[in-house]
Formats: sequence, structure tokens, C-alpha cells
Amino acid sequence: MKLMIASDIHGAAGYCRDLLTAHDRENRPRLLLLGDILYHGPRNDLPPAYAPKEVLAMLNARKTELFCVRGNCDGEVDQMVLEFPILADYALLESGGRLIYATHGHHYNTAHLPPLQPGDILLHGHTHVPAWQPFGMDNYYLNPGSVSIPKENTPHGYLLLDGSVFTWKHLDGTVYHTLTV
Repeated sequence: MKLMIASDIHGAAGYCRDLLTAHDRENRPRLLLLGDILYHGPRNDLPPAYAPKEVLAMLNARKTELFCVRGNCDGEVDQMVLEFPILADYALLESGGRLIYATHGHHYNTAHLPPLQPGDILLHGHTHVPAWQPFGMDNYYLNPGSVSIPKENTPHGYLLLDGSVFTWKHLDGTVYHTLTV
């Protein structure tokens, strides 16, 4: 499986544009968005170039390339303007012989685990901090960080999946970290 994964755009048109440029550069057939697409939420300051209408137009133009899970800032009103489904709480994927439980992270996370088996991967955004941590019985917690509002001095980034290899990159394409699971 070859996939690009990103989270927490929060209505930032400039960073969304950069993400889509990176998606073109990476030449991935699909982009998985881990929630918080249009709205910035009450806990975050407005991101630069906050323009949710521009973000929805950019993403709707690529609706066949996207699949998403719902973030804590995503709602039914967002689904009314987006032309691709965003309201699933999680998605299950298989790659490299492992099950990947993809969610936003506000319900399921390392403190409140979904029903994982040994070897499964928990993939979520929400924290705005990239992560690649082993836990449990050969499990991993992976987080692409945030496209628009990264925290803890981490880059505006995304994650690539190639079978069993995950690569974190800055929006400009610089490799941040690589992990084989």
C-alpha cells in the first residue's frame, strides 16, 4: 500500500495548498486525512491564511483522491459542504501484514485504546505532534503531526506509507524520520 497521511489542516488554505503540492510531488493515489479539516477549534489560535471556503474548494476538487476520519472539530455542517465522506470515527487498513486503526485521536489514543491485537498500529492526529512509539505487544502508535498548527516545535508535515515503511516529511519534502514496522 502506498498512501499519504495528514492531519489537522484546520482551515488553513496556504498549508492545505502546500499539502496538495506535496501530494502531487509524492505521486500517491490516495490521501488519508485524520480529521480537523475546516474549523480551527476553540483551543487553537487561527492558523495563518485561515480560509475554510478555500480549503473545501481545494479538497472537493480532489474528492476521488481523499478518504477521511472525523476529528473533534469536524461536524455535520462540514459534511454538508464537503463532497467526500468525513464523518467516520475510524478506518481500518492493512499494510505490510499489519492492521492499521486510523482515527483522529480524541476518542481513541494510547490512554484509551481501541480493540487492538498484537502487531496492530494505532494511527491518529489530534495532538499536533508527530509520534512513532512502540507499545504493548509489538504495537506502534504513529502520528503525522499537524499540517497547519504543529506543536512542540515540530514541522508542518505529513506521513508516507509504503508497505511497512513510514516516512515523516516536512511539507517541503525534507525527510523528518523513517520507521520500518
